[in-house]
Amino acid sequence: MNHSAKSVAFFALYLSGMGVGFIFMPNTLLNLLGMPPTNEVWSRVVGLLALLLAYYYMQAARQNLKPFFAWTVHTRIAAFLCFTAFVLAKLAGPILILLGAVDLAAALWTWWALRGEDVVEAGATTAVAPGK
Repeated sequence: MNHSAKSVAFFALYLSGMGVGFIFMPNTLLNLLGMPPTNEVWSRVVGLLALLLAYYYMQAARQNLKPFFAWTVHTRIAAFLCFTAFVLAKLAGPILILLGAVDLAAALWTWWALRGEDVVEAGATTAVAPGK
């Protein structure tokens, strides 16, 4: 697995942990996030969605789907920006920015890895080109 795939696989594990947490102990996580407990199903639905996304991320990492990796950079940065906006709008506590920071850090890791791999691949292509 190359570096960009590893970064996406790591994020899949993070999403899996969040998913399992929201399915099996949602009120514990909500408490950590400074949100009121709930008996409604929505928090477990969020957990299921996180697990489903984790599956996509892990399978993409295993198949080295670089276009998918690039798309996730955009969406994970957007998640950070939205979480920050929620806090600024007083819809959530500041701890939500910390969750968004995980998304941002993982997105930057993936972006950096993709950038480095593109340079290596471009060099490999250039090295082969004169033989054509």
